Amino acid sequence: MRRVDVASVLIHDEHGCILVVKNGGPSAYWGLPGGAVEQGETLEQGAIREAKEETGYDIAITGLSSLREMYFTERESHALIITFTAKIIGGSIQVQDPDNDIVDVRWIDKDTAMELMPELTEMLRLNSDHDKSLAFYAFEGVKP
Repeated sequence: MRRVDVASVLIHDEHGCILVVKNGGPSAYWGLPGGAVEQGETLEQGAIREAKEETGYDIAITGLSSLREMYFTERESHALIITFTAKIIGGSIQVQDPDNDIVDVRWIDKDTAMELMPELTEMLRLNSDHDKSLAFYAFEGVKP
C-alpha cells in the first residue's frame, strides 16, 4: 500500500465563513483547499502551495486543526491528512489549479457547509466553535 501525505487548510473569514473548493469530475464534491504534498516539500509548504493553486489566495499557517488517517483500498493508498488553520495574507479568489481538478471556490457559512459537505463538516468538527476547538487525531477507516 502506497503512503500519501495530504495537506489542507481551514480558513475562516471575519464572519466565521469557511473557504471551500469544489472538486470536479464524475464524483464532484466540496472540500477544503488542499492536496498531495510533493516530494521535497514540507507539509506546511504543500498546504500553502495547494491553497494558492486552488483558491488564488496567499496564506500563512496559524496552527494545526487535525491529523487524520485513512485507507483508500480501491486506490491501494494509505493517506495521512493534515489540516492546518490559516489566514489570508494576499491574493484574490480565483482558481489557478494546474491539474484542472477545481471547478469552483467560495466562502460558505456553517449551515451551508452542513448541506454541501456533511461528512467532512462532522469529521473536522466544523459545526463547533472553531476558536475553542483543539487539534485532534482520528483514524477514519478500516485497516486493509
